[in-house]
Amino acid sequence: MVELLITLMIIATVSAIAIPSLMASIYQAKIARAVGDIHTIEDDITFYETINGQLPDDLSQAGDGNLLDPWGNPYQYLNHTDMKGNGQARKDRFLVPLNDDYDLYSMGQDGASASPLTASKSQDDIIRAANGSYIGLAANF
Repeated sequence: MVELLITLMIIATVSAIAIPSLMASIYQAKIARAVGDIHTIEDDITFYETINGQLPDDLSQAGDGNLLDPWGNPYQYLNHTDMKGNGQARKDRFLVPLNDDYDLYSMGQDGASASPLTASKSQDDIIRAANGSYIGLAANF
């Protein structure tokens, strides 16, 4: 009986160490998938712009309207040529718009987002910034 209890305690200890590491790896894999998806969508938008001479109004025009991020939310797209002012645009910590052409991002694990990247609900977003020069976690930009 004692041997069984010791074995169970060893299994519980190993599980307590392994599970957080596994969850962190899964989260990193989801981030990598979202970055890859954003690269693909960006290519589709560039192709659409080359063919039609203008950016698409929404992602469905570029063929990516039904694409969901790894957390089950649709990717967010905002064409800057359609907006009035910079109110809707994603902004950095200095409140300067991230892109000149369009915003493309995933709302991340929490499924919520705010315009400035400094907002707590925007820290887990996967963003396209600097006109495509940066694609990654908003907290790292």
